[in-house]
Amino acid sequence: MKIRDILKDLVEKRISLEEAETLLKIYQIEEIEGRIKLDISRELRSGIPEVIYARNKDFEDVILALKRVAEERGIALATKVRREHILRLEREKEKIVKNFNIQDYQFLVNPKASTVVLKRRDFKQKIYGKIGLLAAGTSDIPVAEEVRVTGEFLGCKVIHSYDVGIAGIHRLFGPLKRMIEEDVCCIIVVAGMEGALPSLVASLVDIPVIGVPVSVGYGVGKDGKSALYSMLTSCVPGLVVVNIDNGFGAASFAALLARRIHRYRNLTSQG
Repeated sequence: MKIRDILKDLVEKRISLEEAETLLKIYQIEEIEGRIKLDISRELRSGIPEVIYARNKDFEDVILALKRVAEERGIALATKVRREHILRLEREKEKIVKNFNIQDYQFLVNPKASTVVLKRRDFKQKIYGKIGLLAAGTSDIPVAEEVRVTGEFLGCKVIHSYDVGIAGIHRLFGPLKRMIEEDVCCIIVVAGMEGALPSLVASLVDIPVIGVPVSVGYGVGKDGKSALYSMLTSCVPGLVVVNIDNGFGAASFAALLARRIHRYRNLTSQG
């Protein structure tokens, strides 16, 4: 039962206020087979739906969680999916669709991003706005792709360009110009090694910039800590930073910005 159905039953006096309150409390958390608890109403509270963090989960649990969220929203996302699980899904896709009774849904697998989307075939995503996405080097693309997949999942058009780092700074200006022309609400900049690109981008635009440090590099740059410290100690205003390799977190923040701007524009156009 969805929240809309509960409220409709209340308005039409098929249930009492107390019964509606109980149903809403039950609706907030759903348990699957005694071990997976899904926060079904998270999107209503926070604007970001529950997303399955798949790294340490069993394969069957990931598919079950994707199925339940997709049944509720029409679309579901799993991030940090293990490579062996992606290979199994691609190898056994038809069998999995049959066994889990999800013939009306389709899997969208992105091996580079380590993401899996399960989407109802007739699902149409509402677009709230545009975000920009830059990756400094090709080694940063897996995290950048997690940003892109998550941003699109959350209703954003993602305008992206990769391999535009400071070693060849001339490569940056064309993509940056396009993002300004497209009126993106923010620019997510993914960078490992010394992590300088987000500061540079933030110094060139009047658009919020979200820095994502990446765990590529060696020596003192190993594990992304140098990139993180560089971004955190930037003297350029207008730059915020998420955790190392947290493409999902950056895209979620960007999507919330896009949704707020979309809501504001709708309100001003009506009034």
